[in-house]
Amino acid sequence: MSTPLTPSSFDLPSSNTNESARANTKPRKPLPAWLREPLLHFVVLGAALFAVDQVMLSREDDPRLIVVGPEVDAQAIQLFKQERNREPTEAELRALHQVYLDNEVLYREGLSMDLDRGDDAIRERVIFKALSVVDANVKLPPIDEKSLGEWFDAHRDKYDEPVRYDFQEAALTGDSSESAVRAFVEQLNSGTPGDAQAGLRVFKGRPHSNLIQSYGAEFTKEFETAPPGIWRAMKTKDGWRAMRLDTVTAAKPADFKLFHGLAMQDWRDSTSAELRTQAVRQLAKKYEIRFERNAGAAPAVKQNSSND
Repeated sequence: MSTPLTPSSFDLPSSNTNESARANTKPRKPLPAWLREPLLHFVVLGAALFAVDQVMLSREDDPRLIVVGPEVDAQAIQLFKQERNREPTEAELRALHQVYLDNEVLYREGLSMDLDRGDDAIRERVIFKALSVVDANVKLPPIDEKSLGEWFDAHRDKYDEPVRYDFQEAALTGDSSESAVRAFVEQLNSGTPGDAQAGLRVFKGRPHSNLIQSYGAEFTKEFETAPPGIWRAMKTKDGWRAMRLDTVTAAKPADFKLFHGLAMQDWRDSTSAELRTQAVRQLAKKYEIRFERNAGAAPAVKQNSSND
């Protein structure tokens, strides 16, 4: 019986520490570092990601063969569409395949070490136990101040305070065509009270990445150069809006000395995650990986897919 997927598998954390705290009106307690590790994130929150258990367990004739068949694609696409409202791209589907393969390798390694004993063969718990064995053998390399500083500079997007925008948005609830919004903007700029049917929203301290996510890249490129204090009719990914840029707060580079402790912990988490993944991909070399995309097509066989 296949274990259902959970949409939380695709919750993605913000790439900017400062941005996360400012963008959410209701702060949430950050996840522990071990839950932010990508592979473990899928294991725990994904709860048996792509668990086509009976199909895999039935291949007792060749325990070193892992087949990524149409049933895996079907589950991946279904969950992705539920979460993102679109089908995954080829690159995204390949990334989901790799998550599936990592978990399947861990699951089979766990079974080979009898880690399912006393656990009723619960797939995700076997994967977790196998990953714990891998984790116990992960040893962090030493790092000096110079190397940590270089790592910090390479990941500044996580620590630097980004450019922030204060702005207002007015969306007409009736006719929201370009001509209607432009007429409305003329009223606002002339000092005439706006349409009572327009909903006004005020935004404070929104970073550049948030503008792209909310309104689209083309809108953001035009809006960030707009003169402050003037209403403009602008096209967003959701239609025409009346927008007014109020103030722009310049970016502020982070001070390495102030972020030293956090940078050290982040380096440890990041390096541990990389070493864990490398160890799992090394284990995967013991298996033959076969992709079966269509029932009528000849299967493509790939050796050591972890190197892709």
